[in-house]
Amino acid sequence: MSEDTLQPRTAVVERETAETRIEVALALDGEGRAQLDTGLGFLDHMLAALVKHARFDVELRCSGDLEVDDHHTCEDVALALGQALDIALGERRGVRRFGYAYAPLDEALARAVVDLSGRPSPVIELGFRREMIASVATENLTHVFVSLATAARMALHVDVLRAENDHHRAEAAFKALALALRQAVAADDHADVPSTKGLLV
Repeated sequence: MSEDTLQPRTAVVERETAETRIEVALALDGEGRAQLDTGLGFLDHMLAALVKHARFDVELRCSGDLEVDDHHTCEDVALALGQALDIALGERRGVRRFGYAYAPLDEALARAVVDLSGRPSPVIELGFRREMIASVATENLTHVFVSLATAARMALHVDVLRAENDHHRAEAAFKALALALRQAVAADDHADVPSTKGLLV
């Protein structure tokens, strides 16, 4: 089953709470184009790396309560993007389902393993040494991976195997995730749901 025979894999999600308002448009079969405005420059930088190397096209805008802190914006952006990924995958028919990748960035090396299982199960070990990178708390960068996996209904393991620089640590992790997702969502040679259960839930 080629990508040409897959149904258009796109989604538009609007998420509004008392803390954030988010609009996201996602195309899985894109060219890596990103239009991002979360109000957090470093988060935009990480998401741009994710979109570029996954070869998705994403437009995402968030208005969040940054006067409080960065937590709600990081969490809700990841939840909205994960929901869009879940919708765009549909029944998850005709996809490879599994993906894994290593990504280096100078001295940093990260590993990501994805299973589009329909069951959220994030295990994230990034090993940050600093509390903040720019205006983003490093604990919230970890939370981005957790929230994305939860909303996208996937098992996700991300580990930074070595690094000295926390910027490199974060960016290598996002790039590894991008490459693993690119594999997992790719068209397979079969049109069935890749599960002995017959569905991915």
